[in-house]
Amino acid sequence: MEPDGELNPDTDDLPLRANTNHILVRHYVLDLTVCFDKKIISGSIVLFLEPCSAEMAKTKADIGPETGDGARQEPNEEGTKFGSDTQGSDLFQSSNAEDFTLVLDCCDLEVSKVEEVDTDSVSAALGFPLTAASEDISVDSQAGFIQHLFSMPSSHWKEKHRLFSLCSRSPGIQKGNSLHFHTDRWSLQVKKMGVTTSQDFPRIIRIYYMTRTLGGSVRWTKDQDNRECVYTAGSPINNRALFPCQEPPVAMSTWQARVRAPSDCVVLMSGEEEAVPAEDGDTHFLTWNYYVTMPMPASTFTLAVGHWCRVPTETPSALENEVEGGVGCSCLKAELVSELAKSPGEVVRGAPCQIDSRDKATNSDSAFCHSSLGHKELSLTDYSGMEDDGISCSHGDYPCRFTERSAWSQRVVPHRVFSPACLLQKAQMGILKLLPRCLAAAHAVLGVHPFPRLDVLIVPAGFSSLGMASPHIIFLSQSVLCKECPGSGLNRLTLSGSRICHEIAHSWFGLVIGARDWTEEWISEGFATFLEDIIWAQAQQLSSRQTAEQFDLKALLRWRRLSDELQNSNEELQILRPNMDRTGQVSDSGSSTIKHALNPDKTFMQVHYLKGYFLLRFLASEVGDQHLIDFFRLFVKKYHGQLVLSQDFLQMFLITFPHLERKGLTLSAIYADWLDRPGIPEWLHERSAVWSQARLVEEVKAEVVKWILSSRTHQAKGRKRKRAEPKVNYKELTTEQLVMLLELLLEESELSVSSMRALHKTYNLQKQDAEVRHRWCELVVKHTYSQAYCDVEDFLLHDQAMGVYLYGELMVQEDPEQQALARRCLTLVQEEMDQSARRVVEEMIL
Repeated sequence: MEPDGELNPDTDDLPLRANTNHILVRHYVLDLTVCFDKKIISGSIVLFLEPCSAEMAKTKADIGPETGDGARQEPNEEGTKFGSDTQGSDLFQSSNAEDFTLVLDCCDLEVSKVEEVDTDSVSAALGFPLTAASEDISVDSQAGFIQHLFSMPSSHWKEKHRLFSLCSRSPGIQKGNSLHFHTDRWSLQVKKMGVTTSQDFPRIIRIYYMTRTLGGSVRWTKDQDNRECVYTAGSPINNRALFPCQEPPVAMSTWQARVRAPSDCVVLMSGEEEAVPAEDGDTHFLTWNYYVTMPMPASTFTLAVGHWCRVPTETPSALENEVEGGVGCSCLKAELVSELAKSPGEVVRGAPCQIDSRDKATNSDSAFCHSSLGHKELSLTDYSGMEDDGISCSHGDYPCRFTERSAWSQRVVPHRVFSPACLLQKAQMGILKLLPRCLAAAHAVLGVHPFPRLDVLIVPAGFSSLGMASPHIIFLSQSVLCKECPGSGLNRLTLSGSRICHEIAHSWFGLVIGARDWTEEWISEGFATFLEDIIWAQAQQLSSRQTAEQFDLKALLRWRRLSDELQNSNEELQILRPNMDRTGQVSDSGSSTIKHALNPDKTFMQVHYLKGYFLLRFLASEVGDQHLIDFFRLFVKKYHGQLVLSQDFLQMFLITFPHLERKGLTLSAIYADWLDRPGIPEWLHERSAVWSQARLVEEVKAEVVKWILSSRTHQAKGRKRKRAEPKVNYKELTTEQLVMLLELLLEESELSVSSMRALHKTYNLQKQDAEVRHRWCELVVKHTYSQAYCDVEDFLLHDQAMGVYLYGELMVQEDPEQQALARRCLTLVQEEMDQSARRVVEEMIL
């Protein structure tokens, strides 16, 4: 099979092959071993299955699922494996054409065996009848037992998971018809001869497999300490190269996992409790156990194994001062100090504290204490209407934090931060100190934290984005850290703070509420981008005026970025709802395709972030910021635990604010202006003119004039004898203002060497955050300021999440020294680069 960089040479659409309209995986049990020597993860996965309605379950005469347009996907010639153990393809293909086929999404996996699991011993212990002494298992008996497991109430989740675990360790069926399987490029197909419907298909199967080293879902690399690690990459193909699964979002399931890893490693994973590792017999491995009780799409499963260290907490007294100087909530301060006191004997590496997060609650005397987190109108989440607003949980039965009264007032969930040893101090100052602020601010804005705990991991340098949120765990790029540990004040922490807030916002929009059609990414990214500003302003304790000014400056920066992106991208990639009226539709089997998911250019586009953000800015302008936030809370309460389409949000919004329809704002108008066509809506053109005149922007413009005049003065002097110049007093700027300053200076055709040198010195640019340094590098490249080429090289080596298109800037100048720099940097980092990023860069420079 081709390496990850060549996954789909014929089309950039990604097939979802699983026949989810026929049968659903309700629970996964993984039993895996991580082997760094061979760079594989091997073991087994047990699937607990439930057939859909009999009408939907009839299998078509042809084998294999349909794609979204009804066409069949041909298997890849190189990536095909058939078998029931050593038997060949004829056995699979010669089975009755009417036999039911279970189709799972699968790619880059070596599947060795698929078997039916015998649960007689477990079911008998619960009083279910044993199967008859025949060659085949009693389908009705097993189905009844499994259905009993699925129907157990959420209050018995511990017993339910114990039974899942017992069943997963049961032996395979030794007699009767074995299961035959076939793998092609994108799927694993499983049959049991003679079984013609999903109703009669085995309810529990076990798949033995191992990953491939170059599998697209898993990244084997080295961390910043040059130690081996592996993590799930969140790639366009999601988790199908980590385990066979049902990838369509509608296939929500729970899972539990047992992961064996070398004893000097830490295993982090999506899971509701902090795993306590146990020795694995006489081996040099430890076993880590994780589980989730909230049904989630398989794509949200996340795993990271490496030699990371837990970032040490500050002393209680230091943290008290930090809280008093920032968040200012006495109840929050007490909660934080209490958290530190829980685990005084913890070691830094690999010994997570034991906190039963499900039972954790705040003290009754502080349960409804008042927080002074910035805006008074957002300072305390109002739950007075929780029981009388007519909205209740609409999801299936699972232990839901939105119904736990103790969770309502838990402003800061238990949290940990992990990083390589060399980044511990930066992670402590730039991440750990901000987490309580950001978590408390998010709670003040949106209410109940959907997940009971949070881990944050600083991932290796080759990670292709600034962050990725998954249940219970966030990956952050090292680019969000300051170049040097910052002093007092939050201005130096703008990038890390806003990025943390963005990823925390995904807990509500993207995770606990997900998109039913993956092409509607704006439902996740647009909301998180909009909310990151609100949560970060709350965490900074900005006044209403300061908040409005910061919002306008950020909006203008995003407008400029969106305008540039739309001018330099294909129109088909600019549409937020590419399937339009067919959004959410699938074939009869449930299979579909995701448009452009494998297009490497789309990976680095931000149109769904930015255009989605501006749509929400537009809606806020119609009803007011606070009313929109109040509506978000109602929407979360109604739809948490579910998947949605754009229309679900927009229709509820228009019903909540009926006066908008009288102003001509309808669902079809929003589709036409924002979601279903490329380009920029007229409102955004008009509004950008207002943002460009905001006070913070005007301050930047005044500074730009000073720099341009200074540059022209230097250029006019030429080689004349230097004379003393009047000292120019440059205004101190915020981080966002610095970004704007450099962007405006990029529009100048010439800047003198003296001005470039003065810019670098005045703002200490090499020590600013990655957003500022990226613009500085663009300025250096444009004006061939060779004295700072070292800054460009440093950026390309250490800020790979942001440096992709900087390679293009180096090449387009056609300067031999710059092109040599680009090639040298690619040579140094190509082994650790994300495969999509590497392919884009190679197309630029090779």
